[in-house]
Amino acid sequence: MLNDRKKRILQAIVDEYVDTAEPVSSGAITKKYGIDFSSATIRNEMAELEKEGYLDKVHTSSGRVPSAKGYRLYVDELLKEQNLTLEETKYIKDKLQTKVNEIEELTKITTNTLSEITHYTTVAIGPKNNNQLIEEMKFVLLGSRMLMCVIITDSGLIKEAIIKFDEDIKEEQVESLNYIFNAKLKGKPFEKIDKPLEEYIFSELNYSVEVIKTIIEQINKVIEAEEEIYYEGANKVFEQPEFQDVQIAKNFINILDKKDLFIDLLNSEFADDINVYIGDDDAEDGLKDFSVITFKQKINDREMGTISIIGPKRMDYSKVISVMKYIKGLMGNGGKN
Repeated sequence: MLNDRKKRILQAIVDEYVDTAEPVSSGAITKKYGIDFSSATIRNEMAELEKEGYLDKVHTSSGRVPSAKGYRLYVDELLKEQNLTLEETKYIKDKLQTKVNEIEELTKITTNTLSEITHYTTVAIGPKNNNQLIEEMKFVLLGSRMLMCVIITDSGLIKEAIIKFDEDIKEEQVESLNYIFNAKLKGKPFEKIDKPLEEYIFSELNYSVEVIKTIIEQINKVIEAEEEIYYEGANKVFEQPEFQDVQIAKNFINILDKKDLFIDLLNSEFADDINVYIGDDDAEDGLKDFSVITFKQKINDREMGTISIIGPKRMDYSKVISVMKYIKGLMGNGGKN
């Protein structure tokens, strides 16, 4: 447990290192942060913080930098949220109040807005399929042997499937499909269409077994498809000095290529608030040099997917978390703050 003096010094070191990207000396924080201890006292405390694992010493400098443990304590106990500028709040409001017809559009707008304001890379996925309720299903005949099925959920998510057949389909059959599927599935969870439903629809419509099987197989493929991932500002992190290190830059590119990694991270059952992951030397999947900050996108308590920012551990946590909380507040009020 750190005493107040050590916490003040650690907080100053993190703030200074985030600001300058240079190892921090005792003199730097004495002058800039008004810490009223002697340089000798601060040096001694910095040495203690290093022994306790909160700071790392850079061999080419007498200064120190925060460790993953130091960043964690900073985020959990010492971080002070920033007040966004009027320009920033106006920009966010204007972007998020844009009329959208689909949840994918909202997710893209939110990820873009977050990236533009914070200057980090943003990654997002839409809501989980199993959290969706079917609002409407629409079958449209595209040809004598081809149908398009459009599924719309209560959150505005839209799924489409093109279905091909080995026999002709008539318009009156399409009308029957629209009636039966909507009567049976409207308001039901957006989940796998099972065998009993297949048998029910077959008995009601008296179509060829192959027609019904083909329709349900294709719909299930769409429902079970992997979530789409959205990236914004993938090039922004390369403006950070850490990415002059070729290996760190390569690791970052490799991480963005690991779709499953982000799906797991973003689909984790985090607490309702903002979640901060800070990489360390034991981190798997190449995340040891990076931090990921994640929040669930909601409108009026309805989950709309998960959005995260990835950047170096020397991230401006205060700015990122402040922006995320502001966006969460807007979303929680339907974007009408």
